[in-house]
Amino acid sequence: MQGQVFGVRRRLDEPLRVAIAGRLKAGKSTLVNALIGRRVAPTEVGECTRVVTQFRYGTTDRVDVVRRDGSRLSLPLDETGMIPSRLGVPRAGIAFVDVTLTSDHLRDLTVVDTPGLGSTNTSVSAGATRFLHGAPAAPFDDDIDDDSVGAVSGAEAIVYVFTQAVRDDDVEALGAFRSVSARLASNPINSLGLFNKVDKLVHGTSDPWPVAGPLATEQAGVLRRVVSDVVPVVGLLAETTEAGRLTAADCEALRTLSRLPAAERLILLASVDLFVGRDCAVPRAQRERLLRLLDLYGIGFALAQFAAAPQLASGDLVRTLFQASGFPRLRHTLDQAFRWRTDAIKAGWALSALEKIAGHATAPADRELLRDAIERVLQQPEYHRLRLLEVAQLVGTGTVELPEPMEQELSRLALATDPQWILGRPGAGAAELVEAALSAANRWRVYAVAGAGPAQSRVALVAHRGFYLLSQQIRAGIRPESVPPTAGPGYGGQVR
Repeated sequence: MQGQVFGVRRRLDEPLRVAIAGRLKAGKSTLVNALIGRRVAPTEVGECTRVVTQFRYGTTDRVDVVRRDGSRLSLPLDETGMIPSRLGVPRAGIAFVDVTLTSDHLRDLTVVDTPGLGSTNTSVSAGATRFLHGAPAAPFDDDIDDDSVGAVSGAEAIVYVFTQAVRDDDVEALGAFRSVSARLASNPINSLGLFNKVDKLVHGTSDPWPVAGPLATEQAGVLRRVVSDVVPVVGLLAETTEAGRLTAADCEALRTLSRLPAAERLILLASVDLFVGRDCAVPRAQRERLLRLLDLYGIGFALAQFAAAPQLASGDLVRTLFQASGFPRLRHTLDQAFRWRTDAIKAGWALSALEKIAGHATAPADRELLRDAIERVLQQPEYHRLRLLEVAQLVGTGTVELPEPMEQELSRLALATDPQWILGRPGAGAAELVEAALSAANRWRVYAVAGAGPAQSRVALVAHRGFYLLSQQIRAGIRPESVPPTAGPGYGGQVR
């Protein structure tokens, strides 16, 4: 039992583990690269995209192919700095790939990339489905084995990547994730939908954000019982900017293109074939590289920036492209929805794990020792954060029905730390926020005793105490964090 308890303690010291899931060709690996700040995960379908791959912080860059028997084969990154295309172990013998990187992005985040659902390779698709649904897959020789499932089943959160249309099996896959993650304290609270490749919603260099914003809101409505939010992004721009792939030479090539006559730029940007095949001052090979890095939307955006500010510095262009990718909102949402609650998420798992350990303890003294310790934790005021997450899960999944405005208010209370955001009082001072928090606490208490059923009443009483504690925090002068952004970027004009 002592070993099990110390195992729980070790896990509490580890970073938040986020699993990236989605369909084949949804752009998962591109977004993984953006998250880790390096282009390491292969973005083309191949041997290493057919296995679960874990990215975590380390003092050296290293790739370990973990076999089913637990042994490891260590490989260097290839000459381009990516995971080697050949792993040196038969696919059937691989449990997962463990990649350690000296990336600061991974100091407090472990990223787990999973094979794509809906693969044209039936065995890969079955294996990914097996991971997400926790059920035995069809008996293919190259299925993902139990070791792979074990490697990723400890994720506290999931980011599900999709493009344009949300399908019924996407909803089912997200809904089933909780069943394979023993450490997932709540769902959909710890699940995020990522609407990728929004630049493909429109033609060429047109601004996609007027379309992407409303569509993401609509998709969030469809997925409201399985994800906490849907964030639209242009994954390619995110990878290029976050991984530092755009060089000074690339920026100068874009600056040169921006000096072309407006009519010539318009023709070049009309299609990929015209951009690559038409004669102009920038060599064809350089234009092909720009397409790989930015695609037409990113190129058009960059040319618009240079046309408006010809002396724009390369670093400023990269920062502007990063904003245009929508990725800052994803980073912020991860911080708001996941990372700031890492301790709460893991604490919920730890308490559950300790309760199971206590239940299986053979010595009565050990059993009582653990249960007494758990009881002391449950009596702490800080534990109420876990209670809020639990009831928000019940409401978010539809297990307990609440009027929609109350459901939204409870979600803000459970998911955020900014009193202005929670209470819907942007710019309000402390006195106004205290009054609003106490008013909300009273409103939930009245609902609990006068208008709710038994299950609703239990939820309402937890919310009542949550708002009361919030009022105390405001009085104590706890500094609020920034309000989460709600609008997607656009660049406010097209290339002329």
